[in-house]
Amino acid sequence: MRTVIVTGGSRGLGLAIARTLAAADYQVICIARRESETLVAAMQALDRDRLRFQPFDLADIAGIPHMVKGLRRAFGPIYGLINNAAVGTTGAFTLFHDTHIEQMIRLNVTSPLVLTKYVVRSMLSEGCGRIVNIASIAGFTGFKGLSAYGATKASLIGFTRSLAREVGGRNITVNAIAPGFVETDMTNCLRGEQRDQIIRRSALHRLAEADDVAGAVAFLLSDKARNVTGTVLTVDAGSVA
Repeated sequence: MRTVIVTGGSRGLGLAIARTLAAADYQVICIARRESETLVAAMQALDRDRLRFQPFDLADIAGIPHMVKGLRRAFGPIYGLINNAAVGTTGAFTLFHDTHIEQMIRLNVTSPLVLTKYVVRSMLSEGCGRIVNIASIAGFTGFKGLSAYGATKASLIGFTRSLAREVGGRNITVNAIAPGFVETDMTNCLRGEQRDQIIRRSALHRLAEADDVAGAVAFLLSDKARNVTGTVLTVDAGSVA
């Protein structure tokens, strides 16, 4: 059974990805600061060898190497890494507190880069692997109030394309998925006209769902995607079509 790490896997999009991969016969390790009720329920519903929880604060950059070493010791080679954890604070950029910008860059950029660095070492030794970075359409399309967030997601796209070149010769693929507005707890704040406007502007006249993104991740991890690397797959119901 191949082992896959999903960051931010305790709720929302991360949990949907974790459940989908566990159902597809992967051993999934969910990394988050704490368990959620929905994660506990998912672990109880599935074979516990399929879905596991690893408590860790991904903002602790210095602790990442030790954490990865412990995972390799406990679970063996790591086949896949889904860099999903992120923070998405919104607001006028000129009023953004400097510490909020620093926190966003730490969790959305520095943490996934450092985590990938140490996980890739395991993949290199095995001669195979799959990395999927969860970016956002905000990384290549402008949105009011998302300047800092969009910058962090754009950096993940650049990282994806360059790393794909660097490790492709060792049978490791690196891709990104760019979700649009997805039906999760994070979008529950969208109400009335704002939500209707987003739906009207999409080609399919609806919001994408977390399971749509999870299905795309499952494809990129599969053998069917063995020749897909350095790409950005948009899952947004056609919002930027």
